[in-house]
Amino acid sequence: MKKHDFGYFFHEGLSNMFSHGFMSFAAVGITVACLLIMGTFTLVAVNADANLRELESENEIVAFVDESYSDAQARALQSRIEEIPNVASATFISKEEATEDFKDRYPDEPMFDDLDPEILRDRFAIHLDDLKLTGKTKEAVEQVDGIVKVNANEEVSNGFIALRNIATVVCVALIAILLIVSMFIISNTIKLTTFDRRDEIAIMRMVGATNGFIRWPFVYEGFLIGVFSAVIAFLLQWMLYGAVASGIDNSSTIQLVSVIPFSQMWIPVAAVFAGAGILIGIGGSLTAIRRFLQV
Repeated sequence: MKKHDFGYFFHEGLSNMFSHGFMSFAAVGITVACLLIMGTFTLVAVNADANLRELESENEIVAFVDESYSDAQARALQSRIEEIPNVASATFISKEEATEDFKDRYPDEPMFDDLDPEILRDRFAIHLDDLKLTGKTKEAVEQVDGIVKVNANEEVSNGFIALRNIATVVCVALIAILLIVSMFIISNTIKLTTFDRRDEIAIMRMVGATNGFIRWPFVYEGFLIGVFSAVIAFLLQWMLYGAVASGIDNSSTIQLVSVIPFSQMWIPVAAVFAGAGILIGIGGSLTAIRRFLQV
């Protein structure tokens, strides 16, 4: 394509978009709505996955140390435990620290006020890299000399894994359905704009214009529609996400839910919106114009 052709086609695409204001506005509006729906659902899925992973990271197994071990001997077991495959970290908790933890966790229980630390055991709180290997990791920790008992709630671990897998499948399926529906709606909307200009296309064909010469202004028009839609959708998504995040942060009833700051995600979100908007705009234009070029 020659340089002057680029300028001509870009000018024609821009002029066509504004000369058919209502249909272009409809195409932009529907594209923005579809991008917002997909973007919102994707951000919900990303935050849900982050919260699930946070809950998983808080799930731990507890290894109790032989009560005959001194404090130094008990602490020396930490390096041996951390050498076990799948152990992300092992935190030593002394008898005194365990006692204070009980008091802090149950402040209204007077039975813990006079709790003697000597009736408890030193222990390690162990976090894992992969919850699927909880059972094998528990068995490996039990083999460490000086560890007399290991508590691991495998049912909770399996529940987290199942919940994450279900959430992933549901999110991917719904996003795929929304993308297909969006492409269908937008393609048909752009077809309407093209149908409104069928006479113009027919005249250009009669005077001998090539398919490429007819197609390129529509491609640029679709590109511009996609870019404008992506910018508008991104700004609206930013405002919506900020409002929801602020509401959750200020809520006293939603304490377990954390929201990823938009500042950490705006670059990939902007890139996805731009890519999806341009793809939808150009794809819809090419699909719509193909029918008329085959006549």
